[in-house]
Amino acid sequence: MVDQIHVPGPGPVRATLINAGNPAVFVHAGALGLSGREMREDVNSDPALLSKAEAVRAAAAVAMGLAPTSEAATRDRPATPKLAFFAAPASYRAADGRGVEAGSIDVLARIFSMGRLHHAMTGTGAVGIAAAAAVPGTVVHELAGPMQEAGLTFGHPSGTTTVAARAARESGTWRVASVRLSRSARVLMDGFVHMPS
Repeated sequence: MVDQIHVPGPGPVRATLINAGNPAVFVHAGALGLSGREMREDVNSDPALLSKAEAVRAAAAVAMGLAPTSEAATRDRPATPKLAFFAAPASYRAADGRGVEAGSIDVLARIFSMGRLHHAMTGTGAVGIAAAAAVPGTVVHELAGPMQEAGLTFGHPSGTTTVAARAARESGTWRVASVRLSRSARVLMDGFVHMPS
């Protein structure tokens, strides 16, 4: 489940083109000259890198039939497909300073949203990662291997997320039957309501 997309400048790029959660293009970090451990400031402060990433994303939009040209994809469709890049597990420090150990994750993942590297991972990106991990031959599956019963844990700039999916091949096409993901929860509001007696 890997296609060659032709990108002006970088040339051919191996990519998984997927429509799960949101349309997305998944590439190896090395295709962008990256390690997979990058943080927001590493990527978002590099105009040449952002331009290269957009060229890959726009070419994928054309390959997926979402835009007639790369220029139209950049101009008219900046939100999708999302571009994510992946690498084999490696230790790194998350945005809050916590260490993420290579042994605690199955793959490194980073995603762009609206032309910038996301501070964590989009929910729809996590859905796509789960789906791709469940299908042999995708970029995610190449790096992470078969999905374990407990699911797949990926490292992102803010920490880790665990996802799982069930997929089966039907009439020559892969179909994802279900996806599961965990998200951190935080208190949004706390207070009192005063009722008249």
